[in-house]
Amino acid sequence: MLVSSPEKLEGGKVIIPGVGAFGKGMENLKPFLPEMRRALSSGVFVLGICLGLHLMLEGSEEAPGVRGIGALKGRVVKINTTLPLPHIGWNWVSPQKESCPLFKNAGGGHAYFVHSYHALPEEEVIAATTDYGGRVTAAVWKENLFGVQFHPEKSGPYGLKILKNFMELEC
Repeated sequence: MLVSSPEKLEGGKVIIPGVGAFGKGMENLKPFLPEMRRALSSGVFVLGICLGLHLMLEGSEEAPGVRGIGALKGRVVKINTTLPLPHIGWNWVSPQKESCPLFKNAGGGHAYFVHSYHALPEEEVIAATTDYGGRVTAAVWKENLFGVQFHPEKSGPYGLKILKNFMELEC
């Protein structure tokens, strides 16, 4: 169900999609922050997609001075590459934590990316990477919090498997 107000945020799973800029994303998420923090601390499964992942960190180079949710220690940084930005297109996702439930029976695969920034966590939460002229965070996992840099909804059968795995998580 698409949720338009914090009062309607309920259930066992939350997906925070995202396309756009960090500052505007946090501005739009502001009314939901108390419920988001409650969901994260109570064990509700949360999946951040692209910008949704970025918002889980403490801040971003893209919007200096704007605080993120802070569920993950670290920042969002511009991709350090000589390749053109934004990174748009298909790229290989390499799982780094085989135990991550998102990659159960999926392993590595091609996923669709559209971004110039990526998560740079300061804790051991990187679940998958991709290469775009250097190592780029493709997925994170910390307890009930998951995040993917790629767009699973645009990534064909591989992305659908990732989403299915998330939806099948047991509370």
